Amino acid sequence: MKVKINGKTHDYRGDPSMPILWYLRDELSLTGTKYGCGMALCGACTVHLDGQAVRACMTPMSVAEGGTITTIEGLSENGDHPVQQAWAEHNVPQCGYCQSGQMMQAAALLAGNKNPGDADIDQAMAGNICRCGTYVRIRAAIKTAAEATS
Repeated sequence: MKVKINGKTHDYRGDPSMPILWYLRDELSLTGTKYGCGMALCGACTVHLDGQAVRACMTPMSVAEGGTITTIEGLSENGDHPVQQAWAEHNVPQCGYCQSGQMMQAAALLAGNKNPGDADIDQAMAGNICRCGTYVRIRAAIKTAAEATS
């Protein structure tokens, strides 16, 4: 099956039930997408599939056939996506483990809502857990990124 990942077409010939996460990490060495819970509950593995945020740990490769996957490595070439810049500006990461998933979820939110309020942000980000508790900085960074994209 063919799948485009970060702008490059790949011909996947493995088990169609393999989670996207393991193809990205183990076969393509795209390790920015993290393994967290393995049950789509924490959001550390969030990537975009055809522009929508999905949990790569539970989404099989068969779902991605003919689609486009974007990982944190593909969000921007030089780390200059508004979400990435806002994350740095607000010093969001503490341990950093969940942050690629957080940023991918935030980027998906902003792609569909250019001016999210607190309730919109809380709802969109509810499935992304940060054990360090940087939620206040995450919300502030999302608002800054929204200003930069409007």
